[in-house]
Amino acid sequence: MNIHHLDYLRHVLDQEVERDEVKGAAASVIYKGREVYRYSAGCADTKKGTPMKEDTIIRLFSMSKPVTSAAAMILYERGMLDLFTPVSEYLEDFEDQKVYTIDGLVDADRPILVRDLLNMTSPIPYPDASEGNWTGNRVHEYFEQIKAEMREGKETSTRDFVVGLSHIPMAFQPGDHWMYSVSADILGAVIEAIAGQSFGSFLKQEIFDPLGMVDTGFYVPPEKTDRFAEAFRYDQQQGKLVHYEDLHLCVGDWLSAPAFESGGAGLVSTMCDMTKFALMLLGGGSYEGRRILGPRTVRFMRTGQLTKEQSVTTNWESCWGYGYGNLMRTMEDPAQAGSNCSVGEFGWDGWMGNYFFMDPADDLVFFHFIQAADSPVIQRNRRKMRQIVYGALE
Repeated sequence: MNIHHLDYLRHVLDQEVERDEVKGAAASVIYKGREVYRYSAGCADTKKGTPMKEDTIIRLFSMSKPVTSAAAMILYERGMLDLFTPVSEYLEDFEDQKVYTIDGLVDADRPILVRDLLNMTSPIPYPDASEGNWTGNRVHEYFEQIKAEMREGKETSTRDFVVGLSHIPMAFQPGDHWMYSVSADILGAVIEAIAGQSFGSFLKQEIFDPLGMVDTGFYVPPEKTDRFAEAFRYDQQQGKLVHYEDLHLCVGDWLSAPAFESGGAGLVSTMCDMTKFALMLLGGGSYEGRRILGPRTVRFMRTGQLTKEQSVTTNWESCWGYGYGNLMRTMEDPAQAGSNCSVGEFGWDGWMGNYFFMDPADDLVFFHFIQAADSPVIQRNRRKMRQIVYGALE
């Protein structure tokens, strides 16, 4: 690898900060198990002037999903979780669900399966207040109710949170197509039901402690808050970044242990910790002699799972050229993605702009950590960094 070429990443990160697209940014390249490049720009905390570093704690939001997928795969390869089993066998409230249509409510053709949760073919969407999305509107109303209760100090457990979702009629027949949704949150509750312990304690016992992920969890303890990055969101009306302190997707306190441990958006972590997780997956399920998963299970995890019909709706810009499965995208067509990457590269990102990918063919991992939601330039900047990283390979 041409290490000098990687220094072009510096220009992208510096430019992000100079243009006020982000307040702080950090990037890391791991090649053949060794970090070969790291650079940080800007501040993790603008009020204190704290620099962005590799041990800065950030909100992962949807980058929590690959961790939830790995947790499910632990139970899968122990024979405790079957992908074709209805979710209702683990969470009985999901029995006899209805589907919303323009002609009214109809019976579901089949129940939601565990496989639907892992592949985002379950029909309970994220909240959507836009006109005409009936189910999305109902989920939006439910999330707003939970957030109001949270502001009043009322806690809702992981199981109770997803039980509430089960009573909302579904947006389409289970398995019909891909839709980004609350699937990972439901999966967290399924894991709780099988393991007989809280989702957070299962993650700590089975993944975080074995890998030495000491700064990863569902909240930031008091002794670590000095390393916790500020959160920002791009305000389209003002045309600039503004501080963000709301309860996006019903997570957001971050400073105390939550009752609702969101498998889709709830984790905080550092680049150091997530490097261990990524190298575990890239290493076929093992990291520094500690086995979390078997190699064939990891190979299954990073294989696209959607049918041609299901994948029609994976039309996000960030998914161009990718398949999808097990809560991650998997590269299938680099030409369609306009990318100089390898087939089989996989990973995911988070609402705050944080991003990572792993590439088994090139033994490569890349991280870009920021805390700036809804950036209008994030996809462009991400493509630039990917081009630089892959351009450095000999």
